[in-house]
Amino acid sequence: MTDTAETVAPIHRTRRLSADVMLYRSGAALARRLPQSVGKALTRSISRSAYRLLPERRFITERRLQRVCGPELQGEALAQAVRASFESYARYWFDGARLGDLDDAEVEAGFSHQGFNYIQEAIDSGTAPILALPHLGGWEWAGTWMARIPGYPVISVVEPLKPARLFDWMVEERRRMGIDIVALGPDAVSVLIKSLRSRQVVCLLADRQVGRGGVEVEFFGERTLLPGGPATLALRTGAAILPTAVYQDGPNHRGVVLPPVPAERQGRLRADVTRITQDLALALEELIRAAPEQWHLMQPNWPSDEEALQKFRQQRSGLHRQPDQVERSPRVRTPG
Repeated sequence: MTDTAETVAPIHRTRRLSADVMLYRSGAALARRLPQSVGKALTRSISRSAYRLLPERRFITERRLQRVCGPELQGEALAQAVRASFESYARYWFDGARLGDLDDAEVEAGFSHQGFNYIQEAIDSGTAPILALPHLGGWEWAGTWMARIPGYPVISVVEPLKPARLFDWMVEERRRMGIDIVALGPDAVSVLIKSLRSRQVVCLLADRQVGRGGVEVEFFGERTLLPGGPATLALRTGAAILPTAVYQDGPNHRGVVLPPVPAERQGRLRADVTRITQDLALALEELIRAAPEQWHLMQPNWPSDEEALQKFRQQRSGLHRQPDQVERSPRVRTPG
């Protein structure tokens, strides 16, 4: 019997998806075995290749850095900042792959913190806090430290990945670090409410809206959507919202926790969520400005990004288009 496209395609898809999972597993295993000096050189090499091979990510990163630092960031200074951002992101993945295999002493030695008293005060009140973070530095190190050293369990929400096997593996890796994971979806809110009331610290990335919904606020000078989850959870549970960032600090990491964002009910729920989310956006700006090259936001995040990216694609398409062949005009015959 001859194989048809219908019978072959699912098998090919399964093999491809398995190969994707194996690639991530192999990369993580390699990162764990490499000496730190070798890993640092490798991440730098990978980041430089990504800088050359991913022009759209490079373009969005340029826009994001100029948004934070100002339009005067130009030329070689801008290029250096973009390269530093790519290198920081590559290091984030390298450090994350190694974390699960580090012992408590290594985790403790690689982390310092400022403002931890705000977390302690929230836990002592009976309801764990919500740590609202930007995609900056390496937050998993702080989550691992918190779960292991002071012994405060941590839970985070992540967007489900495809294939499912890859998502399951990444959940396993986070749990090896001491971080529990709940998939973004309709059941996430109820899980997080129970977690906060059982004194499990909730970590939420709050600088980019994923999927539908979101709250319109001003963020670095332009209106955009940010997640309303931190504000909604705080209003429903009384949990403190603590703006938090974890910076790559030389070979180590440093966590910074700011004072709680005011999150009391003042009026209608939607108005309160908007107000709190706007206050949180201002606090995230403060944290990001301290190390803008470590902000790993390489996707469009503002309405103007989409339009600018479309123009960028058109320009690149025009540059790479082959010159049109000049058509010869038909020769006009004269009667005669």
